[in-house]
Amino acid sequence: MTVDDVDGTLAAMGPRLRAAREHFGATLAGVSCATGISTSTLSRIETGRRKPTLEVLLHLSKEYGVSLDELAGTAPAPAAEPPATAPLTFGDDKAVLPLTRYVGGLHAHKHVLPAVEGPPARPRQVSHDGYKWLCVLYGRLWLVLGDQDLVLTPGDVAEFDTRTPHGVANASLGGPVEYLIMFGPQGERLRPRTLPAAGRGHRQPNRAQSGREEQP
Repeated sequence: MTVDDVDGTLAAMGPRLRAAREHFGATLAGVSCATGISTSTLSRIETGRRKPTLEVLLHLSKEYGVSLDELAGTAPAPAAEPPATAPLTFGDDKAVLPLTRYVGGLHAHKHVLPAVEGPPARPRQVSHDGYKWLCVLYGRLWLVLGDQDLVLTPGDVAEFDTRTPHGVANASLGGPVEYLIMFGPQGERLRPRTLPAAGRGHRQPNRAQSGREEQP
């Protein structure tokens, strides 16, 4: 590997480290407390203003549960039928099941919020770089976007820039809420496609096209 190859690999680690941290659901302050690495150092590494040392990479690799090969972008492709991934559990008892096995780019996961016994408090809001799309599968999800409060039910979809303060809570008394998340840490968005209209190329007056744009 040439010097240019090494520099390129180190430069690419910044976005991968940020993606790994956000996929892990941690803040810079939380990672700093867990690893002893200052928030300013973590921020400069993620934005490419500082090259990470091996010691820093070892700490972050262990904290995020990813290999050095994944951070360097040299991990081998996953097997056709990878083993099932165990759900991750957070302090609020939320379960997160990763649906993608790579770091960086669009990734997906399923969230399950446990049942609540009484009316929940207004969700705590966070903001960070990226773009998010979610779809409710079961139950009722309380989504807060800035000063907006939305209650989503099965089949409802929301998408938003995660620089907008946001938070979620279970709005279902006595039952869990399940939803899918697609997240682009670099601001990647889903790309709706338009289905071809039936009979395209044949003029049919007074008749609406049957194709319509798919909603994300």
